[in-house]
Amino acid sequence: MVRTFALIVMLGLMASLQVHDSAAQSVNQVLQWNRTLLVIVRTPGAQPATVHPTRSFAIMHAAMYDAVNAIDGAHTPYLVHFTDVSRSASQDAAAAAAAHEVLVTLYPQFQTQLDEQLLQVLAQIPEGADKAQGISIGQAVADRILALRSNDGANAQPIPFVFGNAPGDYQSTPPNFPRQPQFTHWSRVTPFALERADQFRPGSPPVLTSDTYSDAFNEVKALGIVNSTASSADEALTGRFWNGAIQNYWNEITQTAALAHDLTTARSARLFALLNLTLADGVIAFYDAKYTYDFWRPVTAIRAADTDNNPETPADPNWLPEVINTAPDPSYPGAGAAAVLISVLEKDELHFNVTSEVMPGVERSFERLSAAAEEATLSRIFSGAHFRFDLTAGQRLGRDVADFVVDNLLTRRHRRDHRDDE
Repeated sequence: MVRTFALIVMLGLMASLQVHDSAAQSVNQVLQWNRTLLVIVRTPGAQPATVHPTRSFAIMHAAMYDAVNAIDGAHTPYLVHFTDVSRSASQDAAAAAAAHEVLVTLYPQFQTQLDEQLLQVLAQIPEGADKAQGISIGQAVADRILALRSNDGANAQPIPFVFGNAPGDYQSTPPNFPRQPQFTHWSRVTPFALERADQFRPGSPPVLTSDTYSDAFNEVKALGIVNSTASSADEALTGRFWNGAIQNYWNEITQTAALAHDLTTARSARLFALLNLTLADGVIAFYDAKYTYDFWRPVTAIRAADTDNNPETPADPNWLPEVINTAPDPSYPGAGAAAVLISVLEKDELHFNVTSEVMPGVERSFERLSAAAEEATLSRIFSGAHFRFDLTAGQRLGRDVADFVVDNLLTRRHRRDHRDDE
């Protein structure tokens, strides 16, 4: 659901990230704990149904960043500032302790596995004051950030939704009705970086009698129908391939990018924090817009097109999307998830494979981050889940959120602000 956010933060970010020639740690703790959280959120029943998983990624990576940055000192903190921290304190110990503290708090049912992972990490770090200080910093930072988010609105009950029945109103979609919409309360969650959820709210979707609407309607009607004869086999596969939790795809792509660029623990911590703060606030922002406009999904629009007063949009009462089930929330806007990477890495070229969240063992290969971003966006049309104007608005919203995060958070310190005694 989070659709084109990852690329924006990555294009403007790497300008300040500067990849160094020195080899990264053989085991990068930022990547290791990111993989651990991916395993958790993919475990059936592990993620609370009313809490969006991007919140967990943002909390964990903000904590890891502040813990590592307290030692590295090159950038401004997200929340927690320390003084008198030795530059020789263990960044790995700090990162692991912060991640562990966050995850055992958010997912206590996994404590045994998480404790074992932390013990394995710490066993590889030499005993001494540097290790002890790293652990202490990591735990302290995690506790501060968890406290900050403890009353952020994420645990509130979803707001009951009343379906409309006028043309253009969001309605429960076949074949999964009468399912209630998801995350109706999420726009009320406190953002991680934005000043408010509606800070970059897009304008309204096109009117039903406009050419813009007609064109988008007929495009998704032809290309997004199950067993479409208008879309190619590859387009249909694309629609199915990306029909999963988009933040998971982009966190894995970011792992590949971090390894390919030999990023250190500190640079990895910053990259993943910026990515996931952007993704989390992007979700808050697009749910604000979704439940402001309550716009119908293509499956409803196409089945009920004889009510829209538009002669250019013929109805098909039996139409179903390529992916059969449509996500239970309004259509407009879609989401973005790619801009972070190019923004941070300042480089689009990267050879990488992406594994589908919903088609086990199926991979697609790319030579550019932007190519994956573009395909992920277009997949929503091929899947039959979104109109093109949903995606255009979502991309613009994603860029705005990412630009705000990159411009205002985790910025490089001026030399005079850097600790001279370290």
